[in-house]
Amino acid sequence: MLRRSTVWIMALTGGLVVANNYYNQPLLVEFAHTFGVTEKEVGPVAALTQFGYAFGMLLFLPLSDMFERKRMIRLLILAAICALVATALAPSIHFLILAGFVVGFTCVVPQLVTPFAAQLADPKERGSVVGIVMGGLLTGILLSRTIAGFVGAHLGWQAMYWIAAAMMVGLYFLLGRTLPQGPPTFKGSYLSLMRSLGELIRTQPVLRETSMVAALQFAAFSAFWTTLVFHVHNFPEQYGSDVAGAFGVIGVLGAMIAPYAGKLSDRASPRLTVMLSSIAFVISFVIFGWIGYGLIGLAIGVVLLDIGMQSGHVSNMTRNFALNKEALGRLNTVYNVTRFLGGGIGSVVGNLAWVRWQWPGVCAMGIVLCLLAIVVQLYYGRRYATVAVAQ
Repeated sequence: MLRRSTVWIMALTGGLVVANNYYNQPLLVEFAHTFGVTEKEVGPVAALTQFGYAFGMLLFLPLSDMFERKRMIRLLILAAICALVATALAPSIHFLILAGFVVGFTCVVPQLVTPFAAQLADPKERGSVVGIVMGGLLTGILLSRTIAGFVGAHLGWQAMYWIAAAMMVGLYFLLGRTLPQGPPTFKGSYLSLMRSLGELIRTQPVLRETSMVAALQFAAFSAFWTTLVFHVHNFPEQYGSDVAGAFGVIGVLGAMIAPYAGKLSDRASPRLTVMLSSIAFVISFVIFGWIGYGLIGLAIGVVLLDIGMQSGHVSNMTRNFALNKEALGRLNTVYNVTRFLGGGIGSVVGNLAWVRWQWPGVCAMGIVLCLLAIVVQLYYGRRYATVAVAQ
């Protein structure tokens, strides 16, 4: 039986480790000033971190079904410490971009912890447990921007990565004392394990739906957060990384909905929750385009955006984890690799939209991506109905 204290430690782990991937977003202007490069040239730092995260998940998440999870999690944290130190010591923008990729590659622990918690939880409480762990993860994503923005503005961006490395050292020892053992559930070769990913994609339409929807939602989410620091810097007040990061605190209101979204998925329809989340995404980008030229308008949109992000993600994960308990790591691999590829593409597209069309282009891109997520859900809804009638 999974103890509640362990669930909260898992949530803390997810939040602290995933934060490493997002410290760079409010610091992009600081990077540009340090290395004397343009906004376009510094954009790949955020994008390559997302791609590194996706690549790391593709490599490591399937292995969580083959190896003992506690040991694997702690080894990855050690690797993340090395990557964060390398980032703090970056001598050039090109080295920083490479270090960003390695940070993303090594910081996949949150995606190991979430299915681990789902595996240990009682099936009747799985949605709630996933919601708590995902709430910690999203809180880490959002507060990482706030903390990085403040530290970058007052101590320099390098200090943020030294602090992050120190936090990982503390987490390494905490998990050694508190995390339960996670025995493997797959017996076979790594090659057969990777082949089984294709089989899951082929045989699980729910997994295909949740993965595509999550990729489109996260692309819109990343496009917003990657360009926000440039947008507020263009205000007459020329706000810096601290103000851009402060929106993370506002977004925590959205993260607080995670446990409730999990409970709703347990009691009602997680698919309906995902559809409502996509609608919330569309409305948030309409708000950004309409009144997002002031701090209050941005704040309103951020709350709605993060509510949509968290409720959709938790509900998607709940649907996936109900498919096959013996393949949680591999289900999570397909879902999150697809999702973070979407996030990386969203960072690139958002940066390009900003360079060419500024804020209106970013908002229009966000709306298009979220409408595509709704189209995907409607398509699969019709397919499910057709199959049900045929049976």
